[in-house]
Formats: sequence, structure tokens, C-alpha cells
Amino acid sequence: MPAAAVAPAKAAPEPQPTAEAADPKSFSTTGPLVAEQQADIAAERAGRIVSIDVRIGDRVKKGQILAQLDDRALRSACDSQKARMASAQAQLREWQAEQLTAEADLRRADAMRENKIISEENWEHAKYRVDETIDEVARFREEASASEADLSTANLQLEQSRIVAPFAGVVGRSTVRPAQEVKPGDVLFWITAEAPLQVLFTVPETSMAAFATGKPLDLTTADYPGLHQSGRIARVSPVVDPASGSVQVIGSVVHPSPLLKPGMTMQVRLAP
Repeated sequence: MPAAAVAPAKAAPEPQPTAEAADPKSFSTTGPLVAEQQADIAAERAGRIVSIDVRIGDRVKKGQILAQLDDRALRSACDSQKARMASAQAQLREWQAEQLTAEADLRRADAMRENKIISEENWEHAKYRVDETIDEVARFREEASASEADLSTANLQLEQSRIVAPFAGVVGRSTVRPAQEVKPGDVLFWITAEAPLQVLFTVPETSMAAFATGKPLDLTTADYPGLHQSGRIARVSPVVDPASGSVQVIGSVVHPSPLLKPGMTMQVRLAP
């Protein structure tokens, strides 16, 4: 699949006051629409892409597979580790049963030794048998634990072979192609949620008192001249940028129109 470049959300530009900027109600500026959730989806392990299941513009659900790495060797490794673990667990159970039998024999040997019924050599044989089973139980318990840990590692790598969507949204960018060799950290997709939407903008220090949290906003865009979208100020930075004399503001878009898309530039002013 050819790579398609979709620019990520733009940083909020410097405010562009109108001629009547002295009146906060008439002040306007611009800022980008952003989704609360958006993320670069990167490969978690090295491998070769064997399938690509989505294209730019596709809507995806959380956990949906976006692409698949070649996992044949890992599947074989998982099967091998499962067999190794099953064998170790079976051997462990057998030796645990042997240990119980040997311990019972030793208890009888202890009583017979005390009553001078068996020789010291026979008692030592019974004692050696218990020690032997204890050692074998410990060995196969360790083997079972090691094989279980190796299986968990192989399963994790197998899971990492599936590139999945971390949340529901839209595929905004794809840089993956069939048979591509990737390494950990290579960004393959950019996913953005469609809602909720926010608009990021700045206002000059002289107007920031009017842009308080909760104030209604009127949002417009040159893409759809007749559209007036309602918004509300969600957060205002407590810090004034000394370089520009402006304050960062985040507005929530109220019941966004389906025409609005993350990345669009909005004209922002206080609602009358």
C-alpha cells in the first residue's frame, strides 16, 4: 500500500485579532480541531508485513487488526513450548507421586530400624530414595516454570505480530506496504478518534479575562461557510506565554457536525 501523508493536528497559530479587537466579543482567532484521542501506531517487534487490513479513511473498532506480521516461526515456537511445558508438568506429577510413596516407605523403614528389623543399609536405601525424589521434583518443577515463562514470552511476541487499533476511530495515515520489513518503533498508522472534538487556540493577554472557562463559543470554517458550530471553553492555561503575550485555550465542540474533521482550521469567537 503506498504511503499517504496526512498532516497531524497543527499547533495553534498566534491569534489574529480583527480591527475591533479592543472589544473581546468581536475578537476572533483561528485554531485547529483535534480529537481527544489520537495516536501513532508503531511496530512492537521486528518482522515482515504479510497482510494489511485497513486503508486510509477506514473506521476501526478498538482491538481491530490493522496489519499482520509474519508469525509462522513464533507459532511453531509456541507449539514447541506448550509441548515442553506439558512434558515437564507430567514428569513433575509422576515424581511428586514417587516422592509420596518414598516418604511412606521411609516412615516404615524408620519404625523397622528403631525396632532393629532392617539393616542400616536398607534404611539408608529408603532415605536415599526420598532424597532422590525430592531432587527430581525440584528439577521438574523448575523445568515446568521455565517452559511456562518461555511460553509466555512466545505468546507475547505472537500478540505483537498483530498491529491493532488501541481505540475506536479513523485511519488518518498509513505508511505500511505489503512485504515491508519493519523494526520496533516504526510508525505504521496514525489513528484519530472522531469525537469528542476540541479546538485549540490562543488569545492575547489583554482579552483573556473574557475567555473564561464555560463561556460559549461560535465556531466557523471556510470549508463550510454556512456552518456555525457551538462550542464551550473547557480549559484556559494559567500561564501567559511571555514571548507572544498570549494564553492557550482549549474549547470543547458541542454536538459536532458530521462535516467537521480533526485537523480542520476553525475561526473562533465568543458567542453573542
